[in-house]
Amino acid sequence: MPGYIEDRWLTKRPDPATGKKRKTARYGQGKRYRVAGIPGVRDRSFDTLTGPSGANAWKAKAEHLSTKGEFIDPRDGNMPLREYVDTHWWPAQKADPATLETIKGRVWTHVLPHLGETKLRDIKVGTLRIWLKTLERSIAPGTANAVWGYLSNILAYAIDDERITRNPCKAKTIKAPTVPPQKARAWARDRVIAVKTALHPRYQILVDIGVGAGCRQGEAFGIDADQDIDETAGVIHIRRQVKRVAGKLVFAPPKGGKERTVPLPAYLAAQIRAHRVAFPPQEVTLAWRDSKPPETKKEAEERKPRTHRLLVTNLEGGAIRAWSWNQHYWKKALASAGVIPAPPKRAKGSNEALAYGDTREFGYHALRHTYASVQLDARESVVSVSKWLGHADPSITLRVYAHFMPEADGRGRRAMDAWFAGLDSEKISPDSPQGLQSAVETAPREAVAVPPQGVPDESPQQVSLFAEVVT
Repeated sequence: MPGYIEDRWLTKRPDPATGKKRKTARYGQGKRYRVAGIPGVRDRSFDTLTGPSGANAWKAKAEHLSTKGEFIDPRDGNMPLREYVDTHWWPAQKADPATLETIKGRVWTHVLPHLGETKLRDIKVGTLRIWLKTLERSIAPGTANAVWGYLSNILAYAIDDERITRNPCKAKTIKAPTVPPQKARAWARDRVIAVKTALHPRYQILVDIGVGAGCRQGEAFGIDADQDIDETAGVIHIRRQVKRVAGKLVFAPPKGGKERTVPLPAYLAAQIRAHRVAFPPQEVTLAWRDSKPPETKKEAEERKPRTHRLLVTNLEGGAIRAWSWNQHYWKKALASAGVIPAPPKRAKGSNEALAYGDTREFGYHALRHTYASVQLDARESVVSVSKWLGHADPSITLRVYAHFMPEADGRGRRAMDAWFAGLDSEKISPDSPQGLQSAVETAPREAVAVPPQGVPDESPQQVSLFAEVVT
C-alpha cells in the first residue's frame, strides 16, 4: 500500500455549495502536512509540501527505503548516548568478567563524560575530532586506541538497532589513535640472574618459570604443584591463571581460554624441586572466573570455588595479587639490579607508595619474550613456539617475535651470492639466452650452496639460559 499525504488544515472533500475545501479545527496550528500509510514507517508531519525538506520529498525517499527494507527513522536517534549505552549496548556485552570490568571502566571514564549527553544522531565527525584531541592528550596511545574502538562498537550497535544510518568513526577524514610499534625485547642472561637474585627467595622460582616455560604472570601464579607439573613426561600443563575481578582474586582459564602443554627443561625441573622443599605448596580456594554472587543455577555451577595446591604463594600462603607483588617485590628487584632507577627516598614515617615511574617495558612479560628469543634462536619451529606461548595463531608469534629469528636475511644474501657465482663460473654473459638457460640449469644443482652453520655477525647470539645451573 503506497503512502499518502494529508492536509490537516483543510478538509479532504470540498464544500458541495462552494466547491472549495473548508478549514478544519486545526487550521493554522502545528505542522500542516502529515505523511502516513507507508509500511513500517511512522507518520511524520511537515510545514511545507514541496522542496527538499517538504512532505513530498520525504515521502518518496521513505517509500523507496521501505521497499528495500532500509528505512531508518531519524527520530530513533534522538536517544542520548549515555541512555543507549546503559539500556541497549552494555546489557548485551559478553566477555569474561575481567575484560568487562576493563571495558566498563574505560567507557564510563573516557567516553560518557564527554559524549554521554549527545544524541546518537548528533554524534558527527566534527564532534569526534574535538573529543579525539582531548582523548589523545590525556591518556596513553594504546588506551586511546582501545577507547576509540569501544565507541565505534557502540555506534555499530546503534546502526544494527536502526537508530543511526552511519558510523562517524569510519569516516575517511578521521583516524583511530595510532599505537606506536614496539618490539618485544629479550633480556640477557646477566640481567635475568641479577633480577632473580634481588627477589625475595620465595619468589625467585617465578623468574625460572617465566624464562623456562614462557608463562604469563597470572599463569605462573596459578600453577598447581601436583596436577600441572609432570616430570616423568617432562612437561608443564598451563590450565589456569590467577586474576583480579571486581577487586577479588579468582581462578580463570589462561588468556583466550587456551590451555596448553609446555616442555619442562631439566634445569627448571630441578629448581622447582628445590623450591618445593624450601616453600611447600599451599592449598588455595578461589571462585572460578567470577566472585560475584550467582543469579542462576548455571552461574552457581560455573563459579563454584576450586581448590589447588599452588606452587608459589604469598607470605601468608594465599594466592598472589599481581599489582601488589609488582609494586613491592618485582620493581624493587628491578631497581636493585639496576634495570630501573631507584625511587626517591621517602621522608621518615611517610606512608606514601614508592614511585618507580613508567616500568611497562620491564614487566614480568619480558621473561616471556626471553623464552621466545631462546627458542627461536635455537631454530625451534614457529608453530611449536606459538603453541607453547598459547598464541591463537602462528602469525601472531611471527608478528611479535620475527626479529628474534636468526639469519633472517643472511641466508638469503648468501643464496643470491651463490646463484650469481654460478653465472660467473660458466663464463657466459648473463644477458644472453645461453647465460639465462645455463643459470636455470646449473643454479639448483651447483650454485646454491648449503648455508654455513653458525650465526652471522648481523644476528645477535643468544645462549640458552639453562645451559648452566645458577644457584
